[in-house]
Amino acid sequence: MASLLKVCERKSNMSKTKIPESVKLRLWGVAAGRCQYEDCNEPLFYDELTKAEFNSAYVAHIYADSVGGPRYDPVFSPLLKKDLSNLMLMCDRHHRLIDREQVAEHPVERLKAMKARHEERISIVTAITVEKQSHIVLFGANIGQEKVPLSYRDAAKAMLPRRYPASGKAIELGIKNLSFEDHSPGYWFFQEKQLNDMFREHILPLKGIHPVQHFSIFGLAPMPLLVKFGTLLSDIFDADVYQRHREPATWEWQAGNQADLFIIKPPQQIVGVPVLKISLSAQISEDRISQVMDQPHSVWEITVLEPGNDLLRSPELLCQFRQVCRQLYDQIKVRHGQQAELHVFPAMPVSAAIEFGRVRMPKADLPMIIYDQNKVSNSFVPTIKII
Repeated sequence: MASLLKVCERKSNMSKTKIPESVKLRLWGVAAGRCQYEDCNEPLFYDELTKAEFNSAYVAHIYADSVGGPRYDPVFSPLLKKDLSNLMLMCDRHHRLIDREQVAEHPVERLKAMKARHEERISIVTAITVEKQSHIVLFGANIGQEKVPLSYRDAAKAMLPRRYPASGKAIELGIKNLSFEDHSPGYWFFQEKQLNDMFREHILPLKGIHPVQHFSIFGLAPMPLLVKFGTLLSDIFDADVYQRHREPATWEWQAGNQADLFIIKPPQQIVGVPVLKISLSAQISEDRISQVMDQPHSVWEITVLEPGNDLLRSPELLCQFRQVCRQLYDQIKVRHGQQAELHVFPAMPVSAAIEFGRVRMPKADLPMIIYDQNKVSNSFVPTIKII
């Protein structure tokens, strides 16, 4: 207890008030030992880089407790100089900022708002039960030459307040800095094997054993790998799949929901093997499919009126997509028979690719080959076969 009090012991050089021990303890509690300046949240009881434990906290007054101090008020300063509502826990950098460097930019109302937001967040997080916790799973693989922007912090922010991280770090799958690209020989075999191995090592052991049984999924990778990842998760795992939006650049779901967005287009006649093109992010022309299919085929399609990158703005739309996929899996099997093999040409958001794999029933649905657009050959190529 004494060591915790020492963390809250340091005060502004301008402060002359001795804060009661009980008030300092309460300040420590409501701030959770972290800087209350907006978007800082720095732990003030240890150094994040060296992990050394030492005092780096300051008790800052919103209304200064002495005449001439920052934000001094002749009425409120004497009245609130020892009151918890007038005190903030801060790191050295932000304590100097509000009391010396940028006093005018930090009026009373702004600091009160910072304190209130921080303490509300701490209150919510510390009230978490196991039922609301979720494992953050980051699955990333470079898309062509594009690096993958996956981070624990962005993922955790997207979950709140519906779910909360079960751990201070994410479960990371995939290889983001692979030295060879998707047109290289062996690329798809290697990536699929790595995904299978990592899933078996990091995800499967948690099923039915860990107290937290919910997973929050964040994936950025080529379409075939995302579909494969979805088939590994399946519906056996209780999971929420998130979508990376471009505008704004965030994983947080955006407002908006549109009923009956997705359109199923069956072939005019059933001939040969079934082909499914998923035209959500962009249109896929028939000639691009005919270019690589050397046998008679019938083209099925899931599309929307206006394909685009930021199509899936809400979890309700993603749920609607799952239902359409489940319906289409059944229709294709009925029309083509259980011995057929489904050829899939995808152009869809990352969350849709994962869910397309999740809703597939491995013992009931057709095996399928996932195609991917190859920039070197400028055509679709077969990549991963899912049995």
